[in-house]
Amino acid sequence: MAQRTAPSTLQLLWRGDPGYEEKRLDAVWNARKPDRFPEVVAVATCVDDVVDAVNHARSRGLRVAVRGGGHSWCGSPVRDGGMLVDLSALRGISIDPVSKTAAVQPAVTARAFAAALEQHGLAFPVGHCGSVPLSGYLLAGGAGWNRGTWGPACFSVERIEVVTAAGDLVTADEDHNRDLFWAARGAGPGFFGVVTRFHVRVYQLPPVIRTSTYLYPLSEVEAVSAWASEIAPGLPRNVELLCLLSSAPPGAPAGPAGKAIGVTAAVFAESEEEASTALAVLDTCPSLPRAVVRMADVPSSFEALHDSIATLLPEGRRFAADTVWSNDDMGAVLPRLAEHLVVAPSAGSLILATMPPAPPAGAAMPDAAFSMVGRAFVLSYAIWEHEAHDAVNEEWLRTAVRTLEPRAVGHYVAEADLLADRSRAINSYAPENWRRLQELRQRHDPTKLFHTYLGLE
Repeated sequence: MAQRTAPSTLQLLWRGDPGYEEKRLDAVWNARKPDRFPEVVAVATCVDDVVDAVNHARSRGLRVAVRGGGHSWCGSPVRDGGMLVDLSALRGISIDPVSKTAAVQPAVTARAFAAALEQHGLAFPVGHCGSVPLSGYLLAGGAGWNRGTWGPACFSVERIEVVTAAGDLVTADEDHNRDLFWAARGAGPGFFGVVTRFHVRVYQLPPVIRTSTYLYPLSEVEAVSAWASEIAPGLPRNVELLCLLSSAPPGAPAGPAGKAIGVTAAVFAESEEEASTALAVLDTCPSLPRAVVRMADVPSSFEALHDSIATLLPEGRRFAADTVWSNDDMGAVLPRLAEHLVVAPSAGSLILATMPPAPPAGAAMPDAAFSMVGRAFVLSYAIWEHEAHDAVNEEWLRTAVRTLEPRAVGHYVAEADLLADRSRAINSYAPENWRRLQELRQRHDPTKLFHTYLGLE
């Protein structure tokens, strides 16, 4: 057990106190704030504050939820009653270029970490959205950039420092507190502890990052998605292929209701020649003569990649999101979803789909809570502006996702609509992993100090 290193500066904001409501609302990045009210918000500015917060909650009989950066679409950390532990001030980064390791605190964002690593010629499979903090992202698995080469980000976590339900600050890795380490790599918002620092393996920054983007009228969705499904398995592992159903940009010809299907590939290459050769496959699409936008072989960077996602997911909007791992490929999934996009109540709503590379032949997924994968990964986002439109947009999202359920394998807990159905959290894991996760929760948190998944309580 680690010893205290500094006096506590923990700030407790009880419901009704000045500053409480600001912290409660700030706990969710989404402009659609949950109508749920913790009894107290514990604002931590150092690790000792976190220890004190957990101990105080246990002594008062308060259940605990944890907010890292507030990027849970459904507002998972904000619960009725109990204590919300706010980690948003913990943003420390320490990088060792020689050993290619880094230690990062929970509220460090993807964009900030990528920028800090770039100064040393290093990189990490950070989240696609630059404002996503590492805490919830790594705990849930971490489906990030260049996954084909670097894998899900949680498998680059080598050690964590975690405050347990008993109020102890401990280290967990493959050799110490192994159960906690197993759960921390995938448990997401159901993790039964507070991670105060992640120690991760980092990688050489690819010398060349390039992207190609082609946009087609939505009427081409069957041909384009079938072609994308055909080429995806044969792509080099350092190429990330993404299909996007969305409104067409202003001035671009499009199909029904102004919608389009876009295909983007990003390559993380060792040379310009390698990048250009890899991206040339996008010119083999049979619908290429009908492309309304062509941006081929464009130099990029992690900053530019994050900027591109920020355009799709603008701050200040109201969001609902859900995910599905499907047994089908994109050629079967996207035409069905295109019909729903046409009737979306908001022009900002969109659907993303990809077919991540399978593990190399003979390779097994590392043993961790993260365990749900499928042939195609689909992310659906309802994005709108006004509170009066909440219900119709939420229903649109849930209707769209229901179309995939007959061939669904499961969900990705970090972006699942946990309130849509009790099965969302459960089906984000392989059955045996879910059972073990519950057994470990009972063992390490027998008094249920930490909240479990939203929708299961």
